[in-house]
Amino acid sequence: LAAEGPVFCSGHDLKELSSEDDVKHHSQVFEICAEVMTLIQKLPVPVIAKVNGLATAAGCQLVASCDIAVASEKSQFATPGVNIGLFCSTPAVALGRSLPRKVALEMLFTGEPLSAHEALMHGLVSKVVPEDKLEEETMKISQKICESSKSVLALGKATFYRQITQDLDTAYRMATQVMVDNLTLRDGQEGIEAFVQKRKPVWSH
Repeated sequence: LAAEGPVFCSGHDLKELSSEDDVKHHSQVFEICAEVMTLIQKLPVPVIAKVNGLATAAGCQLVASCDIAVASEKSQFATPGVNIGLFCSTPAVALGRSLPRKVALEMLFTGEPLSAHEALMHGLVSKVVPEDKLEEETMKISQKICESSKSVLALGKATFYRQITQDLDTAYRMATQVMVDNLTLRDGQEGIEAFVQKRKPVWSH
């Protein structure tokens, strides 16, 4: 996911949230946003945010919801809703799962932005690169991912998000079963055979 211009995503259009619209409309706006964020994690392929600029409010939520985020050095991340009287409660769901609690809460309580390097240090983004290297680095990650089996990636991604919310014992039980299931996939066997035979795997996807 990428954008053109100085803003990656500034979140909701506040004109859609005025008192001229009723509660039903407001509910619909936030429900659709939540659906988009959760769909990103349900997609069977990895989703990469390529951030070059400002990501605020639901835009910051979007970055936090992606599987991988690569940012240029000029990027900034903020949840400034508190400053206009609309606390970023839905962005807080994704932020609270991506950042240490105290970092997320400082962002939410103050509205102050994180620099790209602060975002990297706290785990909101995966990598920070100079602006002129952003496309190249994002494509490098994408191409590396595309070398793997689609079916194996889909299984791995789904399992990662299922186990992360579980306690340790449950997570290991679930992941152990998935490893067994992975071996029943044609690409699971092809990968092992290729490794043993010292050749490149030919994925069926």
